[in-house]
This record gives sequence, C-alpha cells and structure tokens, in this order.
Amino acid sequence: MSKTTEISKKKLLGIAGLGWMFDAMDVGILSFVIAALKVDWGLSVTQMGWIGSVNSIGMAVGALLFGLMADRIGRKKVFIITLLLFSIGSGLSALVTTLALFLVLRFFIGMGLGGELPVASTLVSESVEAHERGRVVVLLESFWAGGWLIAALISYFVIPSFGWQAALLLSALPAFYALYLRLKLPDSPKFQAIKGKSEQREPMFKKIGQIWAKSYKKQTAMLWILWFSVVFSYYGMFLWLPSVMVMKGFSLIQSFEYVLIMTVAQLPGYFSAAYLIERFGRKFVLITYLTGTALSAYFFGNAEGLALLLTSGIFLSFFNLGAWGALYAYTPEHYPTEIRGTGSGTAAAIGRVGGILGPLLVGYLVTAGVTINIIFLIFCIAIFIGALAVLLLGDETKQKKLV
Repeated sequence: MSKTTEISKKKLLGIAGLGWMFDAMDVGILSFVIAALKVDWGLSVTQMGWIGSVNSIGMAVGALLFGLMADRIGRKKVFIITLLLFSIGSGLSALVTTLALFLVLRFFIGMGLGGELPVASTLVSESVEAHERGRVVVLLESFWAGGWLIAALISYFVIPSFGWQAALLLSALPAFYALYLRLKLPDSPKFQAIKGKSEQREPMFKKIGQIWAKSYKKQTAMLWILWFSVVFSYYGMFLWLPSVMVMKGFSLIQSFEYVLIMTVAQLPGYFSAAYLIERFGRKFVLITYLTGTALSAYFFGNAEGLALLLTSGIFLSFFNLGAWGALYAYTPEHYPTEIRGTGSGTAAAIGRVGGILGPLLVGYLVTAGVTINIIFLIFCIAIFIGALAVLLLGDETKQKKLV
C-alpha cells in the first residue's frame, strides 16, 4: 500500500470515526439524562422506558430509510444529512419542558443516529482493501467507546452541577462538524463506479425484495436474527445501566461514577476484537464475544456486592462492544454494492425494533415487580440466540472480495 493511500485510509477512518463518536456521545448522554429526568420531571419507570424506545423507533425508521437512500444518492450525502439531523435535534431537546415534546425530538434524533451508523460502516467497508477491512471497521466502531466515555464524563461532571440541558447542548456540537465533512469526506469508490446505475428511477423499496432473493436469503435471515438479539439486549441493558445501579441502592452520582468505570472497558473490547477479526475470522469473534456478553449479563443481574457488580459490568462492556465492532464489519460483507446500503440498513432497522422493545420491557417488568436478575437472564438468553444464528447460518467472510 502506498503512503498516499495509507494517509487517505487514516483520514477516512478519522472523519467517519468522529461522526460515529458523536453518535455514541448522544446515546450515552441519553442514558444518564433518563436517570436525571426521573428526578426533575418525576417520571415513572414506564415513562423512562418510553424515552429509550422512542429513540429506537426513530433509529429503525432512519436505518431503513437512509439505508435505501445511500444506495440511491450516495453514502457521503446520507452521512452528512443524518449527522445534521441528530445534532440539531439534540440541541433543541435541551430547550423543551414537556415529556411529549422531548419524545418527538428523540424520534428525529433517533432517525439520524439509526441512519448514520450502517451508512458509515458501508462507506468504510467499500473504501479499504479486503485483507484489513474487518480490522478497520472494528476500529471505526471503537470510536463509539470514545463517545460513550465523553458522555460519561460530561454526565458525571456537568449534569449534577449544570443540569441535563447543558449536557444535551454539548452533544449538539457535531452540527458544525457536518459542514467540515461536506468538504473533506470522499464518497465510496465502489458507489462512484455504479453511480449511474444507482440513480435509475426504480422504486427504492424494490431493493428490499432483492436482499431476500435466493442468493441472499440465508444471510439476510441470519443478520436479522443477530441484529435483533444484539440491539434488544444492548439498549435494554445499557440505557438502563445508571438507573439499574440506582435500583441496586447507589446514589445517582455513585451510579454515574461506576458506569464511567465500566465504560472504559469498551476500548480494550474493541481493540482486542480488531486484533482477532483478521486472524480468526468474523464468526469466531462474534460467537466468542456474544457468549462472553451473555455470561457477563447473567452475573451482572445476579450481583449483590459492589465488587461483583463492577467486575461483571466491566466484562459486559468489554465483550458487548467488541461484538458490536465485529457486527458492523460482518454485515456489509454479505451483499453486492448495488444493495449493500439496503442490506445493512434493513438489518440495522430490524435490530432497532429490538432496541424499541428492550428498554420498554425493562420498564414494564420493573413496574410489575420482576427482579433485575430475571430481566438480565432474558437478555442473556437473547444474546445466546444471536450467537447460535451466527454458528448455524453464518458464512465466514474474512478477506472476502467485495463486488
């Protein structure tokens, strides 16, 4: 690889990664804002669950709509649109005083978030060589940990002193960054090569039928099961993490502090997955890290003392986010360029349906008096189902040449 190409790859990873980091910052801050809003607005547990779920409804719509648009107008344009949508929405949500208006804005913010993630991973997948594609996409996903870390720091230092509104205003800063992206970010070379064909006026939704054609139906079924189980468990567990810590008897400030410690473990989770994914393959990393996530979820739900709670929480972050990195590397590799955005976007949209149900389920089960250990057992089982789908239906795509 030439020095120029290496610089270009690093530039692409940096630009796309920062957009990814801002996404994570918004989702991370939301988990802390939900805990703060319970105090400020006197929300019930069910209402808290709805905040996370409305966000995921928006993400489902955004992943589907913007995934289709990425195959029509290009990855770069959609990346910028989604980044602006969630950034501006986050800033406006700091100004509202009612739950109803907050939920409306969270829907539009979710659309931006849900659309940006699969489009960014598709763009990067199509722009690097096969022998390092998995590693680079997992490194792209590692920016998510950086965003969560910033969110945890902002929430720990800003929310107690200045309120949740200040934290949301800080998360709106990416709107300015989107303008920089327009000038600096190259579009996918593979999309450029088929640009004329992609702009033919066939209905966008026709492409959804193409991903269920005989050649792709097995991998589409596998990806939909995998995405649903991963997103269902992730949003059910992580959006509730600060609140679960409070339910286990810790103060709001203590819960923020302990979640911050757990969040740090996301980075080695990503980096270890990036190291292993080109050596042992996508299936190995996904099955191993999902199994680790499931076991960690079980122990976290049953933990009574602080030591076990922190240890299992750290492993939960490590394995879960490592699995996320492999998931984003694995998904675009199953489809040709003409339907890659659609295939990745629809899989993510199905996942977001799980993200709608996960937080709602926690809210309703807690209200019904179901214990935390039973709730986390449900997530444990869901993750095992995802790992089983990869084992039985998944093909290895390591170093597969994209067409």
